[in-house]
Amino acid sequence: MSGFKVAVAGATGNVGHEMLAILAERRFPVSEVVALASPASIGREVSFGDKTLKCRALEHYDFSDTDICLMSVGGAVSKEWSPRIGAHDCVVIDNSSAWRMDPDVPLIVPEVNAAAAKGFGKKNIIANPNCSTAQLVVALKPLHDRATIRRVVVATYQSVSGAGKEAMDELFAQTRAVFVSDPVEPKKFPKRIAFNVIPEIDVFMEDGSTKEEWKMMMETKKILDPKIKLTATCVRVPVFIGHSEAVNVEFVEPISADEAREILRKAPGCLVIDRREPGGYVTPHEAAGEDATYISRIREDPTIDNGLNLWIVADNLRKGAALNAVQIAEVLVNRRWLKPKLKVA
Repeated sequence: MSGFKVAVAGATGNVGHEMLAILAERRFPVSEVVALASPASIGREVSFGDKTLKCRALEHYDFSDTDICLMSVGGAVSKEWSPRIGAHDCVVIDNSSAWRMDPDVPLIVPEVNAAAAKGFGKKNIIANPNCSTAQLVVALKPLHDRATIRRVVVATYQSVSGAGKEAMDELFAQTRAVFVSDPVEPKKFPKRIAFNVIPEIDVFMEDGSTKEEWKMMMETKKILDPKIKLTATCVRVPVFIGHSEAVNVEFVEPISADEAREILRKAPGCLVIDRREPGGYVTPHEAAGEDATYISRIREDPTIDNGLNLWIVADNLRKGAALNAVQIAEVLVNRRWLKPKLKVA
């Protein structure tokens, strides 16, 4: 099969950089890759493998000969542009929250519900889930298939890169300020993030939850099973890259920690590192730059029937965003649901 013309919108951001790197690493079958950004970034250079691409403006780009657009822009920009791009018969794989709960837009984690991606044709848009949801459902899916999940309780420990480059800069600047006794100024975050944790990600909702917590609940239901009950507390921690989750799962059927460990060892996208000794688990530092969803601290919960505890860690820029988007594109190509547009002579 000949190559696909792929555009990456938001190419200058954290996730856009990762999308370009992963397309090159995984040797996605491209005929051409185009870097798109805001007008302020026109001409700025970004890397694609050993090549350098100059950014073009999203709003002036003609998508009529482009096959796939990987979107890593804000929700408002995606709301405006994704339908326009889709109208050119270019499939948008969107990383924002704009389309996730749209009933006509598949919400896809390829290890979990790849078959649902076939429904992309209604709007030519496929949604990427929230980064914290993506790694969670990769680990839960094989266990749900075996013992049926009734309820999930999650506490997240989310890195600052999930809030963008400015957030990473703020953690760096504040950490330095603490060491040299300069004043610490919160800008991107509501409170100081250096040497602190903040139990607030996204906006507050009427019931006291934050939007991030709501997203985890609703997206897990859409991707995995609408019957699953899920409650989450989402916390920002002073880590640059890598989200961690402490997860308590209640199943309908009995399942032991040993059985869960064996199931997860064979599951796609999962890597079990679970030795009951000092350091026998994975932290976000080790997961940074890796594709796998790591599962550690697998143990039975004696306080409920059929309960397990898990520790789940992944690189949020990769599995939580860029890698998942490229994997969705691979599903479309490998299952021949998408063919390259014919080149006009």
